Amino acid sequence: MRIALVTDAWAPQVNGVVRTLEAVGAELARRGHAIEVIAPCHYRSLPCPTYPEIRLALAGSQAVGERLARFGPEAIHIATEGPLGWAARRWCLAGGRQFTSAYHTQFPEYLARRSHLPASVFWPYIRRFHTPSSGVMVATGTIRAQLAAQGVARLREWSRGVDLAQFGPHCAPPDLFFGLPRPIQLYVGRVAVEKNVEAFLANRHRGSKVVVGDGPALARLKAAFPEAHFVGRQSGAALAACYAGADVLVFPSGTDTFGLVMIEALACGTPVAAYPVPGPLDVLTPESGCMAEVLEDAIAGALALDRERCLQRGRAFSWEASTDQFLAALMPEAPATAGPALRAA
Repeated sequence: MRIALVTDAWAPQVNGVVRTLEAVGAELARRGHAIEVIAPCHYRSLPCPTYPEIRLALAGSQAVGERLARFGPEAIHIATEGPLGWAARRWCLAGGRQFTSAYHTQFPEYLARRSHLPASVFWPYIRRFHTPSSGVMVATGTIRAQLAAQGVARLREWSRGVDLAQFGPHCAPPDLFFGLPRPIQLYVGRVAVEKNVEAFLANRHRGSKVVVGDGPALARLKAAFPEAHFVGRQSGAALAACYAGADVLVFPSGTDTFGLVMIEALACGTPVAAYPVPGPLDVLTPESGCMAEVLEDAIAGALALDRERCLQRGRAFSWEASTDQFLAALMPEAPATAGPALRAA
């Protein structure tokens, strides 16, 4: 099958949306489907205000539609609610073409954190974007219930996976970790206000704090918390080593729909501490993580967990199963064959 993926988030960005689309796209290509990725990297773009690492494509529905028409997709999936997503949506609606969409980020809460306006101001934007979609893919039951309560219909399950060949307890810790006081508390993700990294850094639990990632709040947080260790972006074996060498992954975000880093940490045997919010509520079990309104309590509870039980939970997720769900949600009776390719359009 010829599948077009339209996304405002793509490399060189490093986030859960990009990693999910790359992993599922690669699995689709491995199965013989032809994948066309329409992303900001092939259009003129501007840096997003307050977040210059994110590029906003300057492309209208005609430009995006021309790329889609040249590819001739049998299915169109719009992954994000940004400029490219809206352009593809307009092109599909103008031509009477069906498309699916996804809800990767809790944008109302995300924008509320940045604008200091109530999240309710932004929900009409989300409803309008997804209403024409033939299927809105959501990662967890909690998010599904939240969207349904907001009037978003045709919701379909699409969970996430983890590369078990890459993430596992066999990974040797980074050299840095050998000299740090235990327990080592790890944060992995964007260093931005909506991720609530400051709550992690300000918690009073004993031990050392390590931050893996980059983002617009990095300089400010480095200055405010000089005792923490900021190691920048990590990937592949280096990222797996950070997970495996840590005593606990702390996930302070309240704006995620899933939290891919949680299952990567669990696949390395590392327990997770989090707030009881969407994402952790669906991913964590009592044996693999601890959730509490006070972050220090969650960290203390997670440190008492059996790492083998955490490992079992992490291994329950796979990109193969995630891809099966994506295909089922994309087109329930889709053909199973097409040309092998994955490229950015």
